[in-house]
Amino acid sequence: MRKFRVGNIWILAFLLAALVAGCGDSDKNANAGKPGDPLTPPTVTSVTPAAGSTLVCPNPAVITATFSKAMNPATINTSTFTLAAGGASVPGQVTYAAATNTATFTPTASLAPTTTFTATITTGAQDTFGNALAANLVWTFTTPAPCPPPTVTSVTPPNGSTLVCPNTAVITATFSHTMNPATINTTTFTLTLNGASVAGTVSYIVATRIATFTPSATLASNTSFTATITTGAQDTSGTALAPPNFVWTFTTSPPCPPPPPPSAGLGAACTYGVLAGSTVTNTGATVVAGDLGLSPGSSVTGFLNTNTYVGTGTHTAGPGVVTGTIHLTDPPPPSTTSAAAAQAALLVAYNDLAGRTAPAPTTVAGDLGGLTLAPGIYKSTSTLGITGTVTLDGGGNANAVWIFQIATGLTTLSNSNVVLAGGAQAHNIFWQVGSSATLGTNSTFNGSILTGSGSISLATGATLNGRALAQTAGAVTLDTNMVNVPPCP
Repeated sequence: MRKFRVGNIWILAFLLAALVAGCGDSDKNANAGKPGDPLTPPTVTSVTPAAGSTLVCPNPAVITATFSKAMNPATINTSTFTLAAGGASVPGQVTYAAATNTATFTPTASLAPTTTFTATITTGAQDTFGNALAANLVWTFTTPAPCPPPTVTSVTPPNGSTLVCPNTAVITATFSHTMNPATINTTTFTLTLNGASVAGTVSYIVATRIATFTPSATLASNTSFTATITTGAQDTSGTALAPPNFVWTFTTSPPCPPPPPPSAGLGAACTYGVLAGSTVTNTGATVVAGDLGLSPGSSVTGFLNTNTYVGTGTHTAGPGVVTGTIHLTDPPPPSTTSAAAAQAALLVAYNDLAGRTAPAPTTVAGDLGGLTLAPGIYKSTSTLGITGTVTLDGGGNANAVWIFQIATGLTTLSNSNVVLAGGAQAHNIFWQVGSSATLGTNSTFNGSILTGSGSISLATGATLNGRALAQTAGAVTLDTNMVNVPPCP
């Protein structure tokens, strides 16, 4: 009986073992032998430069190896990834990018020309499971003969040229090689006048291989300038510009004739410090030293009842003062000083200024802050701003004229300034603005603003030595401002 029971126990144990084996995971070893298998050693799937290759200029400064699986970054270093030439180690740095399984060796210096280099990945390199490379991976490549140094292939203005109006404010040099941008700067690209440096900024565009020197101020007229690219400029392989320094000269034109003011002046709009089409709204102790007008709108807000009012429009009292007359949609008969007449004159002047093409406009963009501008026409194809100070220098000519053609908006920031120098006069400065204009808090602005389809806003404490003239669709908003109307041009 005992033997029978023992036999039954062994039979049950055997059946249970068979059942457990049958329920095992059939996919347990599905990845055996594959790169993702924890037991599979890593391999190097590709390298650069290619094994046995001979390079072309410029010599590459980067050697890479890509692995078949994720590696332990701690095992990818200068001990396991080496570069040598003639048995001597080449110093460099090693990095590993986990996202691409790629190790990179970057030599400390440019590789010697016409030299065979040996790159090695040793078995010290391990994957994240601790599996080592099965064997050292070794490959060689050869650098080319010494690369020719970069040269300057063209410049603007051309060497020995004399410019025509307007004097260009941009000097460029085009290189034969792609240059290292870090070596293209105000030390290696200079502009001088009689040996003295001209202030400016330097930029470099890799796609075109063009370096640009932009002077901080308009270049003096009828003057010879010297531009220099020094041998400190290097291409991406570290090869310096072929000596000696590249030098060229150019001469600016005689003084450019300033543009004339609007052919019909500002006409009936000349005496107006503020002119709007829809509304005029004031907050605070604003003073307009001239006339204020509204047409075809009918409501002015924020000025003392003791001011002089004419017209059929309405007004809401406030603290503002107008030393001239407030024209509220003047009634017929037509008057040469009415707001309607001023709006008609504004339209003529605006179109005149927008259509000016002579002398040739100088293109401007972004921010005028920090610039000194000679008389002329300045054209912006988008918005224009002023941060800090822009100086308008008449060069001793009290009749000098500035016309700014601005396609969309004009914005000045808080505490910005339009400064007049060299005899410049506010009544000879015209800002033709396609849409709206905004003067920042406590800013000081010189010149007449003429807007096309937008409004004009003067923030708290802004001073306008000129006029805020908005056409029939525009409003003018004031806030504790001083508006000084200059003499008619």
